[in-house]
Amino acid sequence: MDKFFKLRENGTRVRTEIVAGLTTFVTMAYIIFVNPSILALTGMEQSAVFAATCISAFIGTIIMGLVANVPFAQAAGMGMNSFFVTIVLTGFAGGTVKISWQQALAIVFICGIINIIITVTRVRRMLINAVPLNLQYAISAGIGLFIAFIGFKSAGIIADHDINLVALGDLSSPTTLMAIAGIVIIAVLMLLKIKGAMLIGILGVTLLSVIFGMNPIPQGFSPISAPPSMMPTFFQLDIVGLFKTLPIFTVLALILSFSLSDTFDTLGTFIGTGRKTGIFKDEDMKYSGKGMKTKLDKALFADATATSIGAVLGTSNVTTYIESASGISEGGKTGLTSVVVSIMFILSLFIAPVVGIVPGYATAPALVIVGVLMMSSVGKINFEDFAEALPAFFTVIMMPLTGSIADGIAFGFIFYSLVKIVRGRYKEVHPLMYIFALLFILSFIANA
Repeated sequence: MDKFFKLRENGTRVRTEIVAGLTTFVTMAYIIFVNPSILALTGMEQSAVFAATCISAFIGTIIMGLVANVPFAQAAGMGMNSFFVTIVLTGFAGGTVKISWQQALAIVFICGIINIIITVTRVRRMLINAVPLNLQYAISAGIGLFIAFIGFKSAGIIADHDINLVALGDLSSPTTLMAIAGIVIIAVLMLLKIKGAMLIGILGVTLLSVIFGMNPIPQGFSPISAPPSMMPTFFQLDIVGLFKTLPIFTVLALILSFSLSDTFDTLGTFIGTGRKTGIFKDEDMKYSGKGMKTKLDKALFADATATSIGAVLGTSNVTTYIESASGISEGGKTGLTSVVVSIMFILSLFIAPVVGIVPGYATAPALVIVGVLMMSSVGKINFEDFAEALPAFFTVIMMPLTGSIADGIAFGFIFYSLVKIVRGRYKEVHPLMYIFALLFILSFIANA
């Protein structure tokens, strides 16, 4: 095991990787319950989507661990599943074009194939090399702010507000108080440099919620349950119907929207967490040779294949999770962390009642702390230079405000290109930056 995952070479050990894997899984386990409930709004059978969510996460994550040997986990992406439901329920082009969930799965499948092609042909690699260092730091900080925002909302510390968009939540709520206690527990343990702080905090809050009757274990509780059938969604994608019933421009616009969001969510996660934590070295980020020899190339390939696999099984885009940062923060450095996560996902098919005991307010504190750790990248951004500060600011601020990593990157790309053009330094910008800035603009127009 040490030889395969290169544990000593990466300065880690089996126990650390297992704790990191469990931390990542517990932090993102909510998706196996949230994703089915969201996609069920389209008419998909919820139990089948549950099975598809678990199995696609298992396959995608174990590929990431065994092929790329990096500690990132994959599952059906939040945001992408909402987009999936939106186009099915409201249609496209102002509701004039109707789309079935089977056709939406076909779009996701094609999106995955496109991602595989641009990964193998190194377009994704070229794009990473094209992103200036200042924007890479901004992406990392933006993700940190986005993660913390999700954590604060899940904890109930902040809540939606009609006038101010968000406001201070109900701090007298028992669940909010429990989440605050979780933040304190994790923070104290980290200050004392105790390993497994996040996992201890998550499990500690879960245990306290059971003890105080906030999360009672139901009578007749059984930790084991039979896996539900996946057949109602398995291989139900309707590629023929997609191109037969919809205008080609609409199909291309939808595929572009899905592909751009998926690609840049992934790139944002890899650039943000990978560079920040040292998982990807400078040679990984800048490698320009042929073939997929670096960790980053292999990770990008693992991510690209997972999307198409998920569509075949019956779920929306499977992507690399920003919650992987929680396990990485616990010391996870190799694919063994991912393998542990994948095992937990496949076990979830049988122990869904146990996984369901962990409440959202127990995992929220970990997201807040991860946000704190990732915000250090802000200090590396040159805010003294307005030309550097403007695109970096939009990248950071738009991620939490739009609820999308891809949208934050889009604003950063657009304003970075605009700044260089206005200052007459347009030759300093990589052509791919201009291309994707234009594609983002077209995507915004199409979605509007």
